[in-house]
Amino acid sequence: MGRTRNVKLEAVVQELGLPQARLAARFCSVAAENNAPELGNVTQSHIARWIGGTRPSGRAPRILCETLSRGLGRVVTLADIGLALEGGPEPQSPEWSVDTLTTLVTLGGTDMDMDRRRVLVNSAYSIAGLALPTESWWEDAAERARTRKPLSAHTVTAQDVESVHEMTAFFSRRDQLRGGRGVGRTALVAYLRSEVADFLSGRFPSEGVRRAMTSAAGELAYLAGWTSFDAGEHPVALSWFTVATQLAEEARDVPLAGHIMRAMAHQAVDLKQPAEAVRLSESSLSGRRYANACWRERALLGVVHARGLAATGQKKQALAALLQAENDLGRAAEGEDEPGRVFFFGEASLAHETAAALRDLGDLKGAEKQFKHSVRTRRTEFQRTHSVTLGYLGSVQVQQGQLEAACETWHQALDAMSGVQSGRARETVVQMRRALSPFRNRGGSRAAELDAKARAVLGVG
Repeated sequence: MGRTRNVKLEAVVQELGLPQARLAARFCSVAAENNAPELGNVTQSHIARWIGGTRPSGRAPRILCETLSRGLGRVVTLADIGLALEGGPEPQSPEWSVDTLTTLVTLGGTDMDMDRRRVLVNSAYSIAGLALPTESWWEDAAERARTRKPLSAHTVTAQDVESVHEMTAFFSRRDQLRGGRGVGRTALVAYLRSEVADFLSGRFPSEGVRRAMTSAAGELAYLAGWTSFDAGEHPVALSWFTVATQLAEEARDVPLAGHIMRAMAHQAVDLKQPAEAVRLSESSLSGRRYANACWRERALLGVVHARGLAATGQKKQALAALLQAENDLGRAAEGEDEPGRVFFFGEASLAHETAAALRDLGDLKGAEKQFKHSVRTRRTEFQRTHSVTLGYLGSVQVQQGQLEAACETWHQALDAMSGVQSGRARETVVQMRRALSPFRNRGGSRAAELDAKARAVLGVG
């Protein structure tokens, strides 16, 4: 059976209007810029074979997208040239070398397409996707972005940057109140892929405006990743975290890059990859990322490092990291936040993460105390996190034989989940029912009543 001609690629090449030999030369130039020497020998015959139906291998499809994007003055995606894999892109393949804007638009398109997104969601979370680039990549990221040719005639303004910050704050508030699933997240990705991508492809009147817009885009991409993480869609989350890190480095916003690595470490420890969590959290604490962060951010980086250490059984180091995080937060002034950020790290958050680390160390009494402190000090608008904390608190109570106290806590957790669409919150309910299984068949018992309420929340019979 013969190959099917790639009519989409053929149409885009015809739109470009260059002879295939010149297109191949431009492709080789872009490949060299992106440290892909294995693609430096592409010729006219390669272009002809790709149009004829042969699929280019490795990084060639994305290099081709970037080459065509530059020539046409607009972003060209894998789907546009018929090279997206059936149902979606190759999962878990961080594109540290290929142009960030192309990756952002491609990922955004996948995220918004139900069929393609389903393939990515159902792919395996793999530690291969946690690989970080070489030191030279970090050093050159900002310069690569600075010299990126604009694809739009729009001149980005400080007001455009402020607009992105305002939308990020809006989407972040909604995430904290309602969770990472649902319409709000879809709107976030649509805004990021369309308007924000257009800003990034525009012209910048100064290096300051470029860095400010790129940083704002990075924070929004981080939020897209965090909402996916909260929804339990971990491969999608990891892809967004990768793009967000790229944008943060292109903006030379090292505290933001550290914050995103911290989120990747948090995800890794939740998914039982503690060694990777320690490696990522250590990267988030290294050099300028820690030194340039505010005290609240330093505390957040440190406490997630402590969780990774606890999960690997390094008790002494974990306790020392917790103490350092507590000291860092104690040095933060009232109301001090990372400028322009929506990170929301304070006393309740530190108590929650400390409790999780103590739980992993086997100190259930200490974990219970810290979870209770988090519940008492949590601001009411953080409904999603509040419900998760209550779920964890009930779990450590029942592990200590405090069934009645756990049932009371879990009733509060289920009440707090009203209107929340969160995979993490839902998982606490699943774990709750599992812990109640030895008791729920006792007719009329508190456990049986709670289990019925939990089934209603989960929507199961």
